[in-house]
Amino acid sequence: MKKGIIFIISAILLLGTLAGCSGEESAQAEKTKDGKVVVDFWTFWGSETRRPIIEKIIEDFNQSQDEVFVKHTYLPWGDIWTKNLASVAAGNPADVIINDINSVAQRAENEQVEDLSNYMDDSFKDQFYPHLWETVMYEDKPYAVPFNTDTRLLFYNKDAFKEAGLDPENPPATWAELEEYAEKLDIKDGSRYERVGFYPLWGSIGAASWMTSADGGKGFIKDGELYINTPEKKEALEWLLGWKERLGEKNVQSFEAEFGSEQSNPFIAGKVAMWIDVGTFYTQIRDYGKDMNFGVAPIPAYEEGSGNWSDGGGFVAEVPKGAKHPEEAMKFIEYLTGPEAQKYWAMENYDNVANIEAAEAAVEELQGDDKYVYEAAVKNLEQTQLFPVPVEYPDYQSRINPHIDNVLLGKTTPEKALKEAEKDVEKLKRK
Repeated sequence: MKKGIIFIISAILLLGTLAGCSGEESAQAEKTKDGKVVVDFWTFWGSETRRPIIEKIIEDFNQSQDEVFVKHTYLPWGDIWTKNLASVAAGNPADVIINDINSVAQRAENEQVEDLSNYMDDSFKDQFYPHLWETVMYEDKPYAVPFNTDTRLLFYNKDAFKEAGLDPENPPATWAELEEYAEKLDIKDGSRYERVGFYPLWGSIGAASWMTSADGGKGFIKDGELYINTPEKKEALEWLLGWKERLGEKNVQSFEAEFGSEQSNPFIAGKVAMWIDVGTFYTQIRDYGKDMNFGVAPIPAYEEGSGNWSDGGGFVAEVPKGAKHPEEAMKFIEYLTGPEAQKYWAMENYDNVANIEAAEAAVEELQGDDKYVYEAAVKNLEQTQLFPVPVEYPDYQSRINPHIDNVLLGKTTPEKALKEAEKDVEKLKRK
């Protein structure tokens, strides 16, 4: 009996010793040999283009100070979000992660991200575009820092404009002009199109963007009120159906079937004369366009003076809830979103960065077409809106999108679809 008790006590002491050793090893693993705190930084930037850029920023930060060492962990798009939530739930998250800009409030409400207000003063936010800073706020506190964003521009083929008798320095400014120009740019062989002037659902734009434009820049939800079933959004859907009717369903499908890789993009290939896309689309034109003569302009307004509205998205740097080194993580975030790193990211990627000083510095230093497009994208931020998911209407877009899809497929009318969509979102509201 005594031997049994002694054995049990010995086992407990051994386990305690092992646990202590494990804890010490874990603590030691969180520091480098020269005493720097290791900050684990998760991103989805693993491409040949972006990975070297982010790792150069990390290297520069690591060499710039002697307190923090940032370790980059690459996780594929999609996997990174599920692994982040799982690691937060398990209590062993990353120290910094790149995450979606439009869902920060959702993560804050669900206690999946740290409040950063203790690590910055009131002036910190002044570095960033105000519409981006608004996305990181929840109950008057910041839960992330904006990293980058995007905006949509009208790219147009200047040589095609000349062929059609249009002024290549005078792109369409309104929906009416867009229709007029598109018809002049069309090239038909019987009922088949060799070149389509424009189609509003090709490129990096969807029906919701046109609906917002028609409604004076108003999204589906504003200040807690629903603006789904409005006359202007109904008109926008009818306008989109008119384009499909004019071109013909078969012609639209035929062109879409040929859409493929960057090299065979229909705008770059000369099969579509005007195309809406994010500013970084320029890099495809540069790399595959063989000195293409193109122009960029804001998205045409619903009518003169109603605004050249664009949707935007982007990413933030945040500290997951339960991160072991939030203070050190914030030091890296300050560098990552500061003027030096942001300018480097902008000039290498042509991304719209969140830091105002960095964006303006990039515009000054870039040359030629690089400067022309980037300057247009930076200016376009003035009319670019982000639509963060309201906490009272989580996942509202999944309730609206099927109804819009059914309109475009001819399965229902705009009037019926918007009425049903608004009802579905109303049911979703959290009390």
